[in-house]
Amino acid sequence: MKGLLRRVVTAVFFVVIMLGGLYGGRYSFVALFALITGLCLWEFLGLTLRRSQGQRDRVRRVIGLILGLMPFVLISLFKLEVIHSPEDFLIYALLLFFPLLFLSFIYELFTASEQPFANIAFLLLGVVYIGIPFAMLDFIAFRGDEFRANTVFGLLLLTWSNDTAAYLVGSRIGKTPLFPRISPKKTWEGSLGGVVITFLIAFLISQWFREHSTQQWLVLAGIVAIFGSTGDLVESMLKRSENIKDSGNLLPGHGGVLDRFDAFIFLLPFATAYLLLIK
Repeated sequence: MKGLLRRVVTAVFFVVIMLGGLYGGRYSFVALFALITGLCLWEFLGLTLRRSQGQRDRVRRVIGLILGLMPFVLISLFKLEVIHSPEDFLIYALLLFFPLLFLSFIYELFTASEQPFANIAFLLLGVVYIGIPFAMLDFIAFRGDEFRANTVFGLLLLTWSNDTAAYLVGSRIGKTPLFPRISPKKTWEGSLGGVVITFLIAFLISQWFREHSTQQWLVLAGIVAIFGSTGDLVESMLKRSENIKDSGNLLPGHGGVLDRFDAFIFLLPFATAYLLLIK
Protein backbone atom coordinates (compact mmCIF):
# COMPACT_ATOMS: atom_id res chain seq x y z
CA MET A 1 0.00 0.00 0.00
CA LYS A 2 2.83 2.36 0.87
CA GLY A 3 4.52 1.58 -2.44
CA LEU A 4 1.31 2.34 -4.36
CA LEU A 5 0.88 5.64 -2.52
CA ARG A 6 4.44 6.59 -3.34
CA ARG A 7 3.85 5.84 -7.03
CA VAL A 8 0.65 7.92 -7.06
CA VAL A 9 2.27 10.91 -5.32
CA THR A 10 5.23 10.78 -7.71
CA ALA A 11 2.91 10.54 -10.73
CA VAL A 12 0.81 13.53 -9.61
CA PHE A 13 3.89 15.64 -8.93
CA PHE A 14 5.37 14.60 -12.28
CA VAL A 15 2.20 15.51 -14.22
CA VAL A 16 1.94 18.91 -12.50
CA ILE A 17 5.55 19.75 -13.38
CA MET A 18 5.06 18.60 -16.98
CA LEU A 19 1.84 20.60 -17.50
CA GLY A 20 3.35 23.69 -15.87
CA GLY A 21 6.40 23.52 -18.10
CA LEU A 22 4.44 22.79 -21.26
CA TYR A 23 1.77 25.43 -20.87
CA GLY A 24 3.80 28.06 -19.04
CA GLY A 25 5.08 29.45 -22.33
CA ARG A 26 8.06 29.12 -24.63
CA TYR A 27 10.72 29.71 -22.00
CA SER A 28 9.26 27.33 -19.42
CA PHE A 29 8.97 24.71 -22.18
CA VAL A 30 12.65 25.07 -23.07
CA ALA A 31 13.67 25.01 -19.40
CA LEU A 32 11.57 21.88 -18.74
CA PHE A 33 12.94 19.87 -21.63
CA ALA A 34 16.49 21.08 -21.11
CA LEU A 35 16.18 19.64 -17.59
CA ILE A 36 14.64 16.39 -18.87
CA THR A 37 17.31 16.05 -21.56
CA GLY A 38 20.06 16.64 -19.01
CA LEU A 39 18.65 14.10 -16.55
CA CYS A 40 18.22 11.47 -19.28
CA LEU A 41 21.79 12.05 -20.43
CA TRP A 42 23.14 11.85 -16.88
CA GLU A 43 21.41 8.52 -16.29
CA PHE A 44 22.46 7.14 -19.67
CA LEU A 45 26.09 8.05 -19.11
CA GLY A 46 25.90 6.62 -15.61
CA LEU A 47 24.80 3.32 -17.11
CA THR A 48 27.32 3.15 -19.92
CA LEU A 49 30.31 4.48 -17.97
CA ARG A 50 29.45 2.76 -14.69
CA ARG A 51 32.30 0.25 -14.90
CA SER A 52 34.80 3.11 -14.60
CA GLN A 53 35.07 4.45 -11.06
CA GLY A 54 36.16 7.67 -9.43
CA GLN A 55 36.62 11.29 -10.42
CA ARG A 56 37.51 10.48 -14.03
CA ASP A 57 34.12 8.88 -14.54
CA ARG A 58 32.34 12.01 -13.27
CA VAL A 59 34.40 14.21 -15.56
CA ARG A 60 33.39 12.06 -18.54
CA ARG A 61 29.75 12.31 -17.53
CA VAL A 62 29.99 16.11 -17.36
CA ILE A 63 31.61 16.25 -20.79
CA GLY A 64 28.93 13.95 -22.19
CA LEU A 65 26.19 15.99 -20.50
CA ILE A 66 27.38 19.23 -22.10
CA LEU A 67 27.82 17.62 -25.51
CA GLY A 68 24.39 15.99 -25.35
CA LEU A 69 22.63 19.18 -24.25
CA MET A 70 24.20 21.31 -26.96
CA PRO A 71 21.85 20.39 -29.85
CA PHE A 72 18.72 21.12 -27.80
CA VAL A 73 20.10 24.34 -26.32
CA LEU A 74 21.36 25.73 -29.64
CA ILE A 75 18.19 24.93 -31.58
CA SER A 76 16.06 26.32 -28.73
CA LEU A 77 18.04 29.58 -28.79
CA PHE A 78 17.54 29.73 -32.55
CA LYS A 79 13.80 29.10 -32.25
CA LEU A 80 13.53 31.72 -29.49
CA GLU A 81 15.40 34.13 -31.80
CA VAL A 82 18.28 34.61 -29.38
CA ILE A 83 20.41 33.35 -32.26
CA HIS A 84 19.03 35.23 -35.25
CA SER A 85 20.40 33.61 -38.41
CA PRO A 86 21.30 30.13 -39.67
CA GLU A 87 24.88 31.32 -40.20
CA ASP A 88 25.20 32.37 -36.56
CA PHE A 89 23.71 29.03 -35.50
CA LEU A 90 26.29 27.13 -37.56
CA ILE A 91 29.12 29.23 -36.17
CA TYR A 92 28.05 28.62 -32.56
CA ALA A 93 27.64 24.89 -33.26
CA LEU A 94 31.11 24.61 -34.81
CA LEU A 95 32.82 26.71 -32.15
CA LEU A 96 31.22 24.92 -29.20
CA PHE A 97 30.56 21.31 -30.15
CA PHE A 98 33.68 20.19 -31.98
CA PRO A 99 36.31 21.75 -29.67
CA LEU A 100 34.62 20.08 -26.69
CA LEU A 101 34.39 16.79 -28.57
CA PHE A 102 38.10 16.81 -29.36
CA LEU A 103 38.91 17.81 -25.79
CA SER A 104 37.37 14.49 -24.79
CA PHE A 105 40.03 12.77 -26.94
CA ILE A 106 42.73 14.77 -25.15
CA TYR A 107 41.22 13.91 -21.78
CA GLU A 108 41.35 10.19 -22.54
CA LEU A 109 45.10 10.48 -23.20
CA PHE A 110 45.62 11.13 -19.50
CA THR A 111 43.13 8.70 -17.93
CA ALA A 112 44.97 5.43 -18.58
CA SER A 113 41.62 3.89 -19.45
CA GLU A 114 41.65 0.42 -20.97
CA GLN A 115 38.91 1.46 -23.44
CA PRO A 116 39.37 5.16 -24.22
CA PHE A 117 37.58 5.04 -27.57
CA ALA A 118 34.67 3.14 -26.05
CA ASN A 119 34.30 6.02 -23.57
CA ILE A 120 34.32 8.57 -26.39
CA ALA A 121 31.83 6.45 -28.36
CA PHE A 122 29.40 6.46 -25.43
CA LEU A 123 29.66 10.25 -25.19
CA LEU A 124 28.74 10.52 -28.86
CA LEU A 125 26.00 7.91 -28.48
CA GLY A 126 24.44 10.10 -25.79
CA VAL A 127 24.27 12.95 -28.32
CA VAL A 128 22.68 10.76 -31.00
CA TYR A 129 20.36 8.70 -28.79
CA ILE A 130 19.13 11.46 -26.47
CA GLY A 131 20.43 14.93 -27.39
CA ILE A 132 19.39 15.09 -31.05
CA PRO A 133 15.89 13.57 -30.59
CA PHE A 134 15.05 16.12 -27.89
CA ALA A 135 16.44 18.87 -30.15
CA MET A 136 13.95 17.71 -32.81
CA LEU A 137 11.18 18.44 -30.33
CA ASP A 138 11.79 22.14 -30.97
CA PHE A 139 10.71 21.66 -34.59
CA ILE A 140 7.43 20.22 -33.33
CA ALA A 141 6.80 22.87 -30.67
CA PHE A 142 7.89 25.96 -32.62
CA ARG A 143 6.30 26.48 -36.03
CA GLY A 144 6.94 30.03 -37.20
CA ASP A 145 5.26 32.35 -34.70
CA GLU A 146 3.19 29.50 -33.24
CA PHE A 147 3.99 27.63 -30.05
CA ARG A 148 2.32 24.23 -30.30
CA ALA A 149 2.26 22.99 -26.73
CA ASN A 150 -0.85 20.95 -27.52
CA THR A 151 1.02 18.89 -30.14
CA VAL A 152 3.80 18.05 -27.69
CA PHE A 153 1.30 17.24 -24.94
CA GLY A 154 -0.69 15.09 -27.36
CA LEU A 155 2.40 13.06 -28.25
CA LEU A 156 3.27 12.62 -24.58
CA LEU A 157 -0.29 11.57 -23.79
CA LEU A 158 -0.30 9.04 -26.62
CA THR A 159 3.06 7.67 -25.48
CA TRP A 160 1.98 7.24 -21.86
CA SER A 161 -1.38 5.80 -22.90
CA ASN A 162 0.32 3.21 -25.08
CA ASP A 163 2.74 2.24 -22.32
CA THR A 164 0.10 2.12 -19.56
CA ALA A 165 -2.47 0.20 -21.61
CA ALA A 166 0.13 -2.32 -22.78
CA TYR A 167 1.16 -2.92 -19.16
CA LEU A 168 -2.41 -3.26 -17.83
CA VAL A 169 -3.66 -5.50 -20.66
CA GLY A 170 -0.48 -7.58 -20.65
CA SER A 171 -0.54 -8.11 -16.88
CA ARG A 172 -4.13 -9.37 -17.05
CA ILE A 173 -4.39 -11.46 -20.21
CA GLY A 174 -0.89 -11.49 -21.69
CA LYS A 175 0.38 -14.96 -22.53
CA THR A 176 2.43 -14.69 -25.73
CA PRO A 177 5.92 -13.19 -25.20
CA LEU A 178 6.68 -10.29 -27.52
CA PHE A 179 10.47 -10.20 -27.24
CA PRO A 180 11.53 -12.64 -24.50
CA ARG A 181 15.26 -12.21 -25.06
CA ILE A 182 15.04 -8.49 -24.24
CA SER A 183 11.89 -8.04 -22.14
CA PRO A 184 10.34 -11.32 -20.92
CA LYS A 185 7.27 -9.68 -19.38
CA LYS A 186 6.08 -7.87 -22.51
CA THR A 187 3.42 -9.73 -24.49
CA TRP A 188 1.71 -9.49 -27.86
CA GLU A 189 -1.65 -9.18 -26.12
CA GLY A 190 -0.43 -6.23 -24.09
CA SER A 191 1.09 -4.55 -27.13
CA LEU A 192 -2.12 -4.93 -29.13
CA GLY A 193 -4.09 -3.52 -26.21
CA GLY A 194 -1.73 -0.56 -26.16
CA VAL A 195 -2.23 0.01 -29.89
CA VAL A 196 -6.03 -0.01 -29.59
CA ILE A 197 -6.06 2.45 -26.68
CA THR A 198 -3.51 4.70 -28.38
CA PHE A 199 -5.68 5.04 -31.49
CA LEU A 200 -8.74 5.66 -29.32
CA ILE A 201 -6.95 8.41 -27.38
CA ALA A 202 -5.71 9.92 -30.66
CA PHE A 203 -9.28 10.16 -31.93
CA LEU A 204 -10.40 11.84 -28.69
CA ILE A 205 -7.43 14.23 -28.78
CA SER A 206 -8.33 15.28 -32.33
CA GLN A 207 -11.69 16.55 -31.09
CA TRP A 208 -10.01 19.09 -28.78
CA PHE A 209 -6.58 19.79 -30.28
CA ARG A 210 -7.30 21.22 -33.71
CA GLU A 211 -3.72 21.91 -34.81
CA HIS A 212 -3.93 18.64 -36.76
CA SER A 213 -6.73 16.73 -38.41
CA THR A 214 -8.15 13.47 -37.07
CA GLN A 215 -6.30 11.57 -39.79
CA GLN A 216 -3.01 13.20 -38.84
CA TRP A 217 -3.49 12.40 -35.15
CA LEU A 218 -4.20 8.78 -36.08
CA VAL A 219 -0.97 8.66 -38.10
CA LEU A 220 0.86 10.03 -35.06
CA ALA A 221 -0.81 7.32 -32.97
CA GLY A 222 0.61 4.72 -35.37
CA ILE A 223 4.08 6.27 -35.03
CA VAL A 224 3.77 6.18 -31.23
CA ALA A 225 2.53 2.59 -31.20
CA ILE A 226 5.35 1.33 -33.44
CA PHE A 227 8.36 3.42 -32.54
CA GLY A 228 7.46 4.21 -28.94
CA SER A 229 7.19 0.51 -28.17
CA THR A 230 10.47 -0.08 -30.01
CA GLY A 231 12.13 2.62 -27.93
CA ASP A 232 11.01 0.89 -24.76
CA LEU A 233 12.60 -2.35 -26.00
CA VAL A 234 15.81 -0.52 -26.94
CA GLU A 235 16.19 0.85 -23.42
CA SER A 236 15.39 -2.60 -22.01
CA MET A 237 18.21 -3.94 -24.20
CA LEU A 238 20.53 -1.29 -22.72
CA LYS A 239 19.55 -2.11 -19.13
CA ARG A 240 19.81 -5.85 -19.75
CA SER A 241 23.30 -5.38 -21.20
CA GLU A 242 24.27 -3.57 -17.99
CA ASN A 243 22.33 -6.03 -15.76
CA ILE A 244 20.24 -3.38 -14.02
CA LYS A 245 16.48 -2.92 -13.47
CA ASP A 246 16.01 0.87 -13.68
CA SER A 247 18.01 3.70 -15.24
CA GLY A 248 17.85 5.60 -11.94
CA ASN A 249 15.80 6.24 -8.81
CA LEU A 250 14.92 9.92 -9.13
CA LEU A 251 11.19 9.15 -9.47
CA PRO A 252 10.20 7.02 -6.45
CA GLY A 253 8.21 4.00 -7.52
CA HIS A 254 8.80 4.75 -11.21
CA GLY A 255 12.56 4.36 -11.67
CA GLY A 256 14.59 6.93 -13.54
CA VAL A 257 13.78 9.77 -15.90
CA LEU A 258 15.13 7.82 -18.88
CA ASP A 259 12.72 5.00 -17.99
CA ARG A 260 9.82 7.44 -18.36
CA PHE A 261 11.00 8.99 -21.62
CA ASP A 262 12.65 6.10 -23.47
CA ALA A 263 9.65 5.58 -25.78
CA PHE A 264 9.15 9.31 -26.33
CA ILE A 265 12.81 9.81 -27.26
CA PHE A 266 12.74 7.03 -29.83
CA LEU A 267 9.57 8.17 -31.60
CA LEU A 268 10.58 11.84 -31.85
CA PRO A 269 12.63 11.57 -35.08
CA PHE A 270 9.76 9.80 -36.83
CA ALA A 271 7.06 12.14 -35.50
CA THR A 272 9.17 15.18 -36.40
CA ALA A 273 9.75 13.89 -39.93
CA TYR A 274 6.02 13.33 -40.42
CA LEU A 275 4.98 16.71 -39.02
CA LEU A 276 7.56 18.54 -41.14
CA LEU A 277 6.38 16.59 -44.19
CA ILE A 278 2.75 17.65 -43.76
CA LYS A 279 3.41 21.28 -42.93
